[in-house]
Amino acid sequence: MSLNTYPLNKKLWSEFIGTFAMVFCGCGAMTVNEITGGSITHVGVAITWGLIVMAMIYAFGEISGAHFNPAVTIGFAVANRFNWQNVPKYILFQVAGAFMAVAILWVLFPESNSFGHTYPAEGFEPYKAFILELLLTFFLMVVIINVSTGSKEIGTMAAIAVGGVILLEAMFAGPMTKASMNPARSLAPAIISGNLQHLWLYLTAPIIGAFLAIMSCKLVKDDNCCDENC
Repeated sequence: MSLNTYPLNKKLWSEFIGTFAMVFCGCGAMTVNEITGGSITHVGVAITWGLIVMAMIYAFGEISGAHFNPAVTIGFAVANRFNWQNVPKYILFQVAGAFMAVAILWVLFPESNSFGHTYPAEGFEPYKAFILELLLTFFLMVVIINVSTGSKEIGTMAAIAVGGVILLEAMFAGPMTKASMNPARSLAPAIISGNLQHLWLYLTAPIIGAFLAIMSCKLVKDDNCCDENC
């Protein structure tokens, strides 16, 4: 069944469930690592993020496109692969799924101080974190736009490529910025934990990075490379 044959409500609930699972497992790994003094380790957290994204793309890619990220949704819309009218609805359900996940983490692990919230490393200036998050999302969106068909992320190539690049970026950039690349993923733990100081950069840098990735697609491919039928 093609992506367009699914009704919008099924796509929206797929985005909710997929984002919920991604944030629950990813931020959950960070939370458990925090309260157990590092039992999962940084490598384990990075692997968790990569694997859950891979699994959710397999699960929901055919239905909703498996965006699970407002920056990705906006990127697809800029690329003319997604209807702008549905962007606010997708983002609303993504954010709701993220909040549901972190709320459950708050119930399960009230001793946590962060619930996986994102922040620059000590001594790493916010403007540097902004640049790094922008570039991380740029790389992520470049991969997504080149392994997807239309607004669909589905199949072995997409799941492994997208999950792999998230694992890669979380592995090397996680210690510096927590490697968010996702406004919804950063917003929920920041609000629930009350850590709002650097939230602005995690809301803006991924969107700018995704936009620049689409522009790069137009530079290296045909003018219509980002159209759905290309």
